[in-house]
Amino acid sequence: MNKKILLKMIDKSSISKKNKYLLSPNSFSNDDIIKASKVLFSKKITMGNITKIFEKKFAKFIGSKYALMVNSGSSANLLAMFALINPLKKNYLKPGDECLIPALCWSTSLWPIVQAGLRPKFVDVDPMTLNISIQDLKKKINKRTKAIMSVHVLGNTTNMDELNKIIKKKKLFLIEDTCESLGSKYSKKYLGTLGDFGTYSFYYSHQITAGEGGMVVCNDRKNYEILHSLRAHGWDRGLKNKKKNFNFINSGFNLRPTDVCAAIGLNQFKRLNQFKRIRSRNRIKIIKKLKNSKNWDNQFTFIDPIKKLEPSWFGLPILINKKYLKRKKRFIQYLNKNGIETRPIISGNFLNQPSIKLYKINSKNEKFKGAQEIEDRGFFIGIHVDNISEKELNLLEKKLLNI
Repeated sequence: MNKKILLKMIDKSSISKKNKYLLSPNSFSNDDIIKASKVLFSKKITMGNITKIFEKKFAKFIGSKYALMVNSGSSANLLAMFALINPLKKNYLKPGDECLIPALCWSTSLWPIVQAGLRPKFVDVDPMTLNISIQDLKKKINKRTKAIMSVHVLGNTTNMDELNKIIKKKKLFLIEDTCESLGSKYSKKYLGTLGDFGTYSFYYSHQITAGEGGMVVCNDRKNYEILHSLRAHGWDRGLKNKKKNFNFINSGFNLRPTDVCAAIGLNQFKRLNQFKRIRSRNRIKIIKKLKNSKNWDNQFTFIDPIKKLEPSWFGLPILINKKYLKRKKRFIQYLNKNGIETRPIISGNFLNQPSIKLYKINSKNEKFKGAQEIEDRGFFIGIHVDNISEKELNLLEKKLLNI
């Protein structure tokens, strides 16, 4: 197909949204689509050379020895957790071992722990960082604790210096769920590279997108080989020590990506730092616009990055202050009805989800004050990868401060 014809098709399919502020507008460039189209026209769309190139460039950029692409960030979490329980891993975890996880999390941060036969134990979060509370974490560690699933929320994190001290002292494994925080740096190191495994997502609304897709990183060769075999049926295809065709050395899944997604992700990855800078500027402009408005009356609290963090913002989390809290439900309905798309901060206090009761995970009915505060007060709006316009800023000022 002629490139000019293809570009015309792409342009016609782009629909502008007037008088709306979307949670995540389309961030695909024409070049992203052309790169994907080239793979489609090659008729070689399954996982191949482009995926390998993306993995190598991702590992080099992020500062990890190994990177493995999968079909989603959820699958990245699943592989990391199943690598921890794999018999090929030294000191692998056993059924019933505990893994700590913040009460503010996504479902597929939690369920791989359960699916791997481990026991999840929830830890409260700090409402001012949205991340795991180090104070509560220390209280929850016992002899059965073997691992921590740390979730870096919306580009922010916890005190990683303190967390790593605990990890080393207690000899725990650390999985960093970095699906919402690709590009954030703590003490000049990218989040996701400070533990045993780091996971990332390339879903539509994230820092970069491949439509779908994810990545899991590690620094240990044996861990990488386990991840590699688990990703595709448990066989050793693609490993250096491969002995024969269709040689199955492990259990496994089928979590492979396609080269179509890899082509888009690789092309977007080149613009990660550009997106990061624009999102940061847009965040500052939105907060400044609201606080400098004549209608500003401390309606909201905004989340600042933790010390030593260079954030890569996912969205703009907002906490409604107590004076206006009774109006939250109607306010969120009003925003969504009037063109300001919103969503909860992750999924709120995950202990309130019906699936927790179904699997009897919180049988003692433990309360999590910080996570509940975030659910009660919080919501977030998008931060776009294009420079925000004055028209959009005025719309946000008018609608948000109308609480």
